[in-house]
Amino acid sequence: MTRSSCSLLILLALSAGLSGCGTVNEKLSSGMGDYVPQWAGGLPADAPPRAGTPQYDAYMKERERRRLMPAAEREAAKLEQSKLDPVR
Repeated sequence: MTRSSCSLLILLALSAGLSGCGTVNEKLSSGMGDYVPQWAGGLPADAPPRAGTPQYDAYMKERERRRLMPAAEREAAKLEQSKLDPVR
């Protein structure tokens, strides 16, 4: 085998290997992102649920309910929530 054909074969093998990693990472990143801690760049604690889950549907219903609520009631609910959840 000549040197140029050997180099071409190695380049082809490396590019095939890298494209395989891209496909694996695409599938893993959608699920693994939920398990990465916030300090390491993961989702914050107050991030909404993923779309397409039952939690997301409940979140959107609650969000719509709050949007339709009068402003005075919305502020009272927000103050009450902050008293119950001192972390925020």
